[in-house]
Formats: sequence, C-alpha cells, structure tokens
Amino acid sequence: MPATRPLGKLRLGVNIDHVATVRNARGGDWPDPVRAAKLAEAAGADGITAHLREDRRHIRDADMERLATELGVPLNFEMAATEEMRALALRLRPHACCLVPERREERTTEGGLDVAGDAARLRDYVGALAEAGIRVSLFIGHEARQIEAAAAVGAAVVELHTGAYCDFHAEGRTAERDAELASLRAGSARAHGLGLEVHAGHGLSFETVAPVAAFPEVMELNIGHFLIGEAIFTGLGPAIEGMRQRMDAARIAAFGGAVM
Repeated sequence: MPATRPLGKLRLGVNIDHVATVRNARGGDWPDPVRAAKLAEAAGADGITAHLREDRRHIRDADMERLATELGVPLNFEMAATEEMRALALRLRPHACCLVPERREERTTEGGLDVAGDAARLRDYVGALAEAGIRVSLFIGHEARQIEAAAAVGAAVVELHTGAYCDFHAEGRTAERDAELASLRAGSARAHGLGLEVHAGHGLSFETVAPVAAFPEVMELNIGHFLIGEAIFTGLGPAIEGMRQRMDAARIAAFGGAVM
C-alpha cells in the first residue's frame, strides 16, 4: 500500500520531569527543570511537557508556575484527573492538559487512562478545562473502545501509549513488537477518523522513534526520559537535535519528502 501524505508537521514535545528527579534526589534547586525547558526550546522543541504528580516526586508546584509564565513554546500540563489538579490548571491556564492515570506506587505511567470506564465523570472534567480555553488530551491505549470514549467525552487530542511497543523492542520480542506497532497504527487511524488530533509517547528512543514518526496521523511525539538520559552523555541540545533528525528522516522515508 503506498504511503499517504503526512497530515501536518510532526512536532516534538520534550518532557523535563526527570531533570526534577535528579534535583529532588539531593534536594535544593539544582539542576533546574525550567532551565532545561528553555534549553530544549532553544534546541528546537515545539513544546514542553511536565507532569505534576500528586506526590510531587519530581515536578513541583513552583516549577509549574514558572513554566506557565516563562516559556515561549506551549506548555503541556500532564496530570491526574483530580479536583486539585483541575483547580491548578484553571489557575495556570497552560496551552494543554494531558490527563493520565496515576498510582502512587508506580515508577512511571504504566498504562493508558480508562476513559470508557469513567466517561461520565471525565465528560464534565474535560468540559470545564475546554471551556477555559485549555486543549485537553487523554493518554490512552490503542483499544477502539478507549479511542471512541475519548471522542465521546469531548477531548481534542489523544496521546497513544507507546510503552508496550518500546518494551517489546528492548526485550527482543520482535513478533509482539510488530503486532503492537500495527495496533498503534490502526489506533491512530481510528482516532483521526473520529476527529481527534493524534499524539504518541512513552519510552520512545533513537531506536524506536522512526516507525511511530511514520504514522501519517500522528502530529506530535512527547519524549522525556530517553532525552534526559542521552543528555548526560551528549548534552540536551544535541540529544533533541538527534531525535528531531530521526523524526524528520522517518517522515521523509515514508512520504517521499512530503514533510510539512
């Protein structure tokens, strides 16, 4: 099947949570995640993502305050769908809020939000944010029922969870990796067909980004942990530039130079 043209420029959102993880491991104010966000912006990031967890294990309230006022690119406020977080979002008015599942015991976000199982509550929750002019994204798996529920509750965007795909790749489970990639591809097409903007992220690296970047419906990738880790060796700017090069190369390879 010939590749279709991409539906828009593929944006890169950089998650700076784990700069705050390093800071908090020792206490104090260094390294500063807001400084990292500005460096990412200078290196070509199209947006900055930060997850203010309920336990404040990495990003703090003061970080979000500064990010909301000091950035020149859009801020994507990742958060659990709690009343506390909605109140903060309505006060800070970021460009976007991405609602994610959150459990205190997890190291990182381990799965997608169960939108279908919580649709009535999420419809009102999403509506309040949208009325304030905040673009609402839901971090979900590729299952059809979750994608359809995301559209039904009024989300503007879905971010598809790529963690399982990346885990299968790391473990050398090629057949499962390829099946998961195919499911993500089908999910991105389904979401776009329902009028949702499609983003993707979680666990993406230099090795895994190209196949996802080649999905024509995907308009944004959100990448954090790998970039912050790579920055230890190369610097944050070169890490971001290297990711951008791979994203663009994947788009060119898939669409014959029709990168927008």
